Amino acid sequence: MQFARIGEPGKEVPALLHQNKYYSLEPVAKDIDTDFWESDGPGRAAAALAAGELDELSVDGARIGAPIARPSSVICVGMNYAAHAAESGSAPPTVPIIFHKAPNTVAGPYDAVAIPRGSTKTDWEVELGVVIGRRASYLESPRQARDHVAGYVTVNDLSERTFQLEVSGGQWSKGKSCAGFCPTGPVLVTPDEVDPSDLTLRSWVNGEIRQDSSTRDLIFGVEQIIYDLSQFLVLEPGDLICTGTPEGVALSGRFPYLKPGDVVEIEVAGLGRQRQEFFQG
Repeated sequence: MQFARIGEPGKEVPALLHQNKYYSLEPVAKDIDTDFWESDGPGRAAAALAAGELDELSVDGARIGAPIARPSSVICVGMNYAAHAAESGSAPPTVPIIFHKAPNTVAGPYDAVAIPRGSTKTDWEVELGVVIGRRASYLESPRQARDHVAGYVTVNDLSERTFQLEVSGGQWSKGKSCAGFCPTGPVLVTPDEVDPSDLTLRSWVNGEIRQDSSTRDLIFGVEQIIYDLSQFLVLEPGDLICTGTPEGVALSGRFPYLKPGDVVEIEVAGLGRQRQEFFQG
């Protein structure tokens, strides 16, 4: 199944995308949030669709929002592709490197993004995002993690590298939590339709390819990440995990950082493509 949210910020309507048509989930749920996952939202949505209880939504000209409501946490994994670690000047990690983005960074996949005031190093990062469907704490094995995944999304883990690395005080989140720095979607795809171990990830800047890789090259896979996180913190339904970006970002020194007027497009195969135009904040 594929879920989306349609409408202006703060007024999004939860929707089911089925056979290229959007159906309102308002008879089933107020939003695609913690309550949706805790109350078997996907099962209730499927039943309502089969019973003809969902009205089709017109999306012509409508804004596509993030396919999840603001989560309680956005947790990210750093340097989770060996080639990206190398271009960052680091050895591949032996344990997952974790940092947080502010939950209010989650934005629509086509929303314009402000380059932060004082920024000279705003960077793009295509990533596979994982949405948690069941509370996870102290899982006994990585295999258990499968039962805690609600679905998968395309994520752009935007970063300001000066804020992240040079004036950070030792923590990355300052460079990760600027306004709009987590475009998400356009859809959430449920696990039955996705093999997270074999997905192509690509990014483009002004139409020129920047990243072209696969989740086959992840150092720590989805199940290992969820298992590891559960040993240190509690994952709640609706939480978003960003699993890391492959090589090909501006931090490598091979490409210029973003400037006003630039257009970034990113895509994870089967999960949809994003497009952001950047302006000076």
